[in-house]
Amino acid sequence: MSNLDRTLHLVRALTESIEGLTLDEMAAEVSVKRRTVERMRNVIQMHFDLDDSIEGRSKRFRIKDSPGRAYTRPNAQEVAALQAVVDAGQRDGTPQVESLRSLLAKIKAALDSRERQRLDNDLDLLTRLQRSRVAAGPAVIASPKDLTTIQAAILTGQCVEFDYSPDSAASASWRRIVPYGLIHGPITYVLGKRPDRDDLPYLFRLDRMDQVRQSDVLGCPPEDWDLDVWLADSFGIWREDGHDIVLRVRPDAVERARAWRFHPHQQLEEDGDELRVRFHSGGLLELANHLFAWAGDLVIEEPVALKEIMARRLMVAQSLLGAEQVDR
Repeated sequence: MSNLDRTLHLVRALTESIEGLTLDEMAAEVSVKRRTVERMRNVIQMHFDLDDSIEGRSKRFRIKDSPGRAYTRPNAQEVAALQAVVDAGQRDGTPQVESLRSLLAKIKAALDSRERQRLDNDLDLLTRLQRSRVAAGPAVIASPKDLTTIQAAILTGQCVEFDYSPDSAASASWRRIVPYGLIHGPITYVLGKRPDRDDLPYLFRLDRMDQVRQSDVLGCPPEDWDLDVWLADSFGIWREDGHDIVLRVRPDAVERARAWRFHPHQQLEEDGDELRVRFHSGGLLELANHLFAWAGDLVIEEPVALKEIMARRLMVAQSLLGAEQVDR
């Protein structure tokens, strides 16, 4: 406790000093030897912006800002992590990337020249040698401006109007919805429902929305609306009645399954040297596609509907081998 007390005392002294303190003055302030105060200075320098200046043959040290700023100033690792997300978003065309890019610029602009210089050396190496993995998936580009419009409508409690072009339609049709939420991923979806109906909320792809604008009609979801609960009703994006899912994991894959999340509400049950995974969910087609990666390690026990979908997917998957391979 005495070491901690001396270090905190020295932090206060370095903060309050206008001219700064030499190493000898720092040692006298906390009643320790010069070698000890050098180690204390090195520790303090790791956590605070310790400024130094040369006066004659001595070097003086002081903490430039209030101690609180040391805990709000971003470090190189934090800025590099945000930079990696921005770079990946720009490659993907993610609509959120403009907001993140703007945030990154503001963070850098808030630093003074000394902080930026200190940060740049570390940041250059970290950004060169870090990447957010861009997984295979749909290559779609959605408008950041449209995303901002929808977010503004959510904040002001207004409906959103737009022209929508679904897959099967020959032309776009006008829609007005109450925005119930935004779901981000490889594709950004807007969840909403018509204000004049009692239908369940429906998903709209942001990249298929055109002429997006705030409506004059007020509309916001109920106070008890929970987006996480809605998402947990299905394995993926597509909605359908829920099923009781039971998966049996073979012994060699039990440890892998324990570290895997099939569903937010999954339950794991010991069954000898095997493991059962249970959850209630819709989205059987998306679940079947996911389970291809578990082939040989897992058995579908329930429901029958999931087994039937998997059987059809296996038949269709054989076409990937070409007719000559299938005949064999």
